[in-house]
Amino acid sequence: MKIILTIAAFALAVSAQAAEFHVAKSGNDMNAGSASKPLQTIQAAAELAQPGDTITVHQGVYRERVSPPRGGMSDAQRIIYRAAPGENVAIKGSEVVTDWKHVANDTWTITLPYRFFGDFNPYSDVLEGHWFRPRDRVHHTGSVYLNGEWCGEAASLEDVLKPAADDPLWFGKVANETTTLWAIDKQSEELTLFSGCSVPS
Repeated sequence: MKIILTIAAFALAVSAQAAEFHVAKSGNDMNAGSASKPLQTIQAAAELAQPGDTITVHQGVYRERVSPPRGGMSDAQRIIYRAAPGENVAIKGSEVVTDWKHVANDTWTITLPYRFFGDFNPYSDVLEGHWFRPRDRVHHTGSVYLNGEWCGEAASLEDVLKPAADDPLWFGKVANETTTLWAIDKQSEELTLFSGCSVPS
């Protein structure tokens, strides 16, 4: 009986200490994460959350890589990530770029400094795996998105310079200091930045 009471008391103590952290596009990562003073990034909330806590993310598109430093301890002590009720939330591993320059036909290009990608450049990262069929050519983990839709990687720059076909393509070249991309249509504005959006702890 004493053991049962001790366990019950511990569970109540954990429940009483559980916190809720709020994240909003209008927030600041220096805030405490309350509803009135939310954090700005999900990662900042992940750094603070402990087993039993809840992270509530408010309306918006969050372009970041979330790598939680810890997970829950049991089904009763999970760290819960959730969208605020009635609000639409999306996490994307891509970034919008707008400085595309017209080349020819339907092809546009942009050159970005290597620092744009931080410590991971997906356009120099080769896609590999026993499950993947490369078809005798190199593929990269980077992508270009046209109006939110994924575009295929071309085998050569010449393929991208042709008039647009039904399936839009992109091609990239990585130099020491820059990455240059060519894509069909100037609305190809979202680029992959991260190797993943969320990494389980």
